[in-house]
Amino acid sequence: MAQHATTTHAASDDHGHGHGEHFAHPAPVWVLLGTFGALIFLTILTVFIADNVELGSFELLVSMGIATVKAVLVGAFFMHMFWDKGFNVLVFLSSLLFFALFIGFALMDSYETLPNVSDYYKR
Repeated sequence: MAQHATTTHAASDDHGHGHGEHFAHPAPVWVLLGTFGALIFLTILTVFIADNVELGSFELLVSMGIATVKAVLVGAFFMHMFWDKGFNVLVFLSSLLFFALFIGFALMDSYETLPNVSDYYKR
């Protein structure tokens, strides 16, 4: 009976509940604070550009570029993708690609039905 309890305890360590090699990579505090500062700076920059700079048709492109940089910072450092295995990063990025394709196809379909919907509400 005592042997069974030892086996159960050893099996629980294999599932990541123990300490040691299964512990997630701890990020240094200076990296987290630097990332936080960069995110705050980029948010202020986005608001400043939206309120004070006239970029015309490039405004959306610049705003989305800044948002992409912010998303990469969050994924790399707050989600620990910088230190993660390459396969996990590949799975995460491919899920974003499929999400973008899904939204893209949905938007293409909405442009086809938009005139019909507008005609319906004019009646």
